[in-house]
Amino acid sequence: MRAAMAEAEVGDDVLDGDPTMRELEDRVAGILGASAALWTPSGSMGNLIALMSHLQRGDSFLAPRGAHVLDAELGTAAWLAGGMPQPLEHDAGPGKVSAGAVRLAASTAGPYYTLRTRLLCLENTHNAAGGTVTRPEEHATVAGAAKAAGLAVHLDGARLWHAAVRLGVPPGALTVGSDTVQVCLSKGLGAPVGSVVAGSVEFVEEARRLRKMLGGGVRQGGVLAAAGLVALDRIDRLAEDHARAATLAAGLRERGWRVQEPETNIVLVAVADLSGTLARFAESGVRASAMAGKVRLMTHADLTDADVGAALDRIGPLERAARQPAASARRAAR
Repeated sequence: MRAAMAEAEVGDDVLDGDPTMRELEDRVAGILGASAALWTPSGSMGNLIALMSHLQRGDSFLAPRGAHVLDAELGTAAWLAGGMPQPLEHDAGPGKVSAGAVRLAASTAGPYYTLRTRLLCLENTHNAAGGTVTRPEEHATVAGAAKAAGLAVHLDGARLWHAAVRLGVPPGALTVGSDTVQVCLSKGLGAPVGSVVAGSVEFVEEARRLRKMLGGGVRQGGVLAAAGLVALDRIDRLAEDHARAATLAAGLRERGWRVQEPETNIVLVAVADLSGTLARFAESGVRASAMAGKVRLMTHADLTDADVGAALDRIGPLERAARQPAASARRAAR
């Protein structure tokens, strides 16, 4: 990947275009079944550009509770896109909403001062729900309900590659009915930076203006796009991450931990003491983070089977973690 970056053919993407950037954008558009695409420095910027294009200030938008656009993008959906978020409960499974819930929430009947609902944001896979996968027919049904209610549909597909590999379908099968889609080139694929937002030619023309407005214009962007092209050649290997996540989850359960069965590469561990458990993991040399009130562990391209085994050995049984706070308290008292 670094060699491809060093050898990339480049131009000025702010002025007359960068050939390697164009190649990446055209390739992603084709994969997603979109007419055009635009590289962005981050998935958060890609999502924000889509929301800014779909919403007017004061419009309402719907999203599954815990969606990245709601909880992990610093409120820019409201702050910069001017949208009023309306979270929907997961009534169709973890990370999923039903067509009926969308139809009910999309209703805008009422006097002039009521909110106008304009957009549905979906997420596949749903990060905070543990990397849960939405199947093509599920997505198409919910997107169809949104369109019938007069809503646009944006798909946060930062981890769409994981869903496609898990289901054994092309990524484009998971975007049907979406007006815009954002995908990430670093989530499991290994690019150092970059996402792509895709949609119609008209949307991408406006998206380029919005990207510049947000400070996302790039000059010799081909250096970064080259890494993205290499990343796209590695989508199939995500199955290895999924398998290692399943091994990690099974090993944790054997050791007494309460673990949600992973669908992709995210392992969520329910614990009584979140901060204490994260500290205990860090002390043992296992890096983890908090997600939805649980410990989140992720498998990725830089890990091997031996690494998963080493992590399980370092984490150890739940009883060891339960004893540690009491022992620490006794030491502090002395």
